[in-house]
Amino acid sequence: MQYKEIKNIYKDLHQNVVKIFSKSDRNARVNLTPWNYKNGGGGESAEIMNGEVIEKGAVNFSGITGKILPGSALATKVKGSSFKATGISIVIHPNNPFVPCSHLNVRYFELSKKIWWFGGGFDLTPYFPFESDIKLWHMSAKQLCAKYDKNFYKKFKNNCDEYFYLKHRKERRGVGGIFFDNMKLESKDFYVNFTKDVVKTYVDTYLEIVNKRKSKKFNQNHKDFQLYRRGRYVEFNLLYDRGTLFGLQSSGRVDSILMSMPPVVKWSTKKSALLIKYENALKKYL
Repeated sequence: MQYKEIKNIYKDLHQNVVKIFSKSDRNARVNLTPWNYKNGGGGESAEIMNGEVIEKGAVNFSGITGKILPGSALATKVKGSSFKATGISIVIHPNNPFVPCSHLNVRYFELSKKIWWFGGGFDLTPYFPFESDIKLWHMSAKQLCAKYDKNFYKKFKNNCDEYFYLKHRKERRGVGGIFFDNMKLESKDFYVNFTKDVVKTYVDTYLEIVNKRKSKKFNQNHKDFQLYRRGRYVEFNLLYDRGTLFGLQSSGRVDSILMSMPPVVKWSTKKSALLIKYENALKKYL
């Protein structure tokens, strides 16, 4: 399977996901922005804004070529080389604080016909956790992985817990999911099918959770806590996220790279008793 074919598969996936999320919140405004990359290729960014369910969402596709592979592309060292890269990234920031934030990405890198790999994963970041939602999230991930390799889930879950960790806070960003990188032992067809299934599982499971929680009544205290915890999301993306670093190091489209940020965030050095109560309840799951 050639790079162009993989890129087109991801491009079609991207268009399908944009349609699904658009239908899930018909009050949201969808802004589609095609863009070109200076060294070759480009992508399309879909921003979903001001909906009844989705306060802000980012569904991005890219397929680019470059002369030097940024160091952030892979956790292990790879000698600098020209590269081709394609993938999809999704972040959904919900309006209702009882609906969790979610994230997904799948990606393919190619340095030559013999040097290539796949990566990706998805994770869930609730503000007010429901144990049934967390169980559903992990059960869906486990069932997905079992279709391809019985060892995937345990390994990928541990990878996710280790990766989405804020060292300066000594806490995980959310309740986890799966995270994988440097996947190259099987055929490209194998990993294309796996990553397509990753996207489907993410969308189906997340929307099931959204539909259960989107109508739950909330007040300003709940919203304030959501905005406060969104700060953790921003901190991780700016300090640790390799996707963000790769985009910036490869001189990608900055507005697309940073559009995964939440629309409104609050930081506070003084915590109210209610905020502490909400945070203690959440940290039992982090």
